[in-house]
Amino acid sequence: MTSQLTHFDAHGQAHMVDVSAKGETHRIAVAAGRITMQPDTLALIVNGNAKKGDVLGIARIAAIQAAKRTADLIPLCHPLPLTRVSVDFEIDPAAHAVLCRAQVETLGRTGVEMEALTSVQIGLLTIYDMVKAVDRGMVIGDVRVQEKHGGKSGDWSAP
Repeated sequence: MTSQLTHFDAHGQAHMVDVSAKGETHRIAVAAGRITMQPDTLALIVNGNAKKGDVLGIARIAAIQAAKRTADLIPLCHPLPLTRVSVDFEIDPAAHAVLCRAQVETLGRTGVEMEALTSVQIGLLTIYDMVKAVDRGMVIGDVRVQEKHGGKSGDWSAP
C-alpha cells in the first residue's frame, strides 16, 4: 500500500514529494462545504446584525488567507504561488445553512486541492467563531473537493 501513497518512501517514512521533474501547468481546484445553524443565527448573519460585524466578509478574507498559508498548516504540502483565490458564500434558508465554495488556482508543478479544502474549512470556522456566542451547536460538514483541473492526471469532478 505504501508504494501507492506518494508521501511515503520505500521504507514507509514520510517525506515531501519531489515535484521537480513535473511540468508546470495551470491547476485549479474547487472545494465546498457548509455550516448548519439555528434559524435565528442564520438571520443574524443575513441581516448583518452579528455583534462582531460582517460575518461573511470576514470569513471570505479568512478563507483567502488560509489558502495562502496552507503549507504552514499541513506539514507535507508544498508552498505554492497562488494566482487566484475566489471564495463565495451562499445562504440556504431551507437548511439553515451557509455554503462556502473556494476556487484556487496556480501555475505550478502540483495541485491546489489542499489549498481549496483549507480555504473552505477556515471560512466555515470563521463563521462559527463570529456567531458562536449565540449558537454553539453549529455543525460544519460536507467539505470536499468538487473538481480539479490540470496536471498529469487531468480533470476530475465529483460524482
